[in-house]
Amino acid sequence: MLNIPLQPFPAQTLTVNLGSQNTQLYIYQKSSGLYIDVSVNNSLIIGGVICENLNRIVRSQYLGFIGDLAFADAFGTSNPVYTGLGTQYLLIYLELADLGLGLG
Repeated sequence: MLNIPLQPFPAQTLTVNLGSQNTQLYIYQKSSGLYIDVSVNNSLIIGGVICENLNRIVRSQYLGFIGDLAFADAFGTSNPVYTGLGTQYLLIYLELADLGLGLG
């Protein structure tokens, strides 16, 4: 498990190495909630996913992403909003071992 550092901005893009994948994350706030797009090597894996507390973002192995991502509320059970990113709302990368899927 790895905590991905975020800033309390309404829209942000970051590139991180997750599970040996060159991963681009675009996180953006809309009136209906916080959303995320996930790309690997600049190729979209999944987009427009609403971010909810402890709800996995990618979920499906067939998309080809190794591992998964989830937001966690450090102080309760509310869904993330941009003003608490990096402090109250943490973005966590879950490795295969964290998902109980083993290594292969």
